[in-house]
Amino acid sequence: MKLLPLDSPDLIELVAGWLGKPDNYKWLDFGNGVQTLTPITLKIMTQRDIQVLRVYTANDRDLPIGVVGLTNVDRKFKTASLWAVLGNKRYGGCTTAALSKLLTFGFTELGLGAINAWTVETNSPAQRALERLHFKYIGRQRQCHYIDGRPLDRLLFDLLATEHQGV
Repeated sequence: MKLLPLDSPDLIELVAGWLGKPDNYKWLDFGNGVQTLTPITLKIMTQRDIQVLRVYTANDRDLPIGVVGLTNVDRKFKTASLWAVLGNKRYGGCTTAALSKLLTFGFTELGLGAINAWTVETNSPAQRALERLHFKYIGRQRQCHYIDGRPLDRLLFDLLATEHQGV
């Protein structure tokens, strides 16, 4: 598996396409109610130091299958938020390993001390992935995420650098 920067127009278009699918963006929140990203917005995100976005490949292949990200990277407080989207659903088992690699990068290369994540209460696969990565459940935001007009809770998790074990 490789983590590759979004450094070409083709990769940015590919990832924007994944993020534009309802089955993916229903789980996301990029702030102020934004759930989908245009290629231009995604390009701008890649240029900001508060975002670390990487496409990942399956095992020894070069074909991108998903995107992982650290957002709201705060170097002073040594924190960030983690997220992921599997773009090619045929590779269902690879996201956790990609997230683990990004966590290692965040803790070692960026010097982060804590990384948080959230998932919608009905997104069991995401919850299992966070548990496999040794994230700790820390709370719940009630009725703050809407899917098909229905209010759902967000489950909050965090992981300290000292707890990261890799997968």
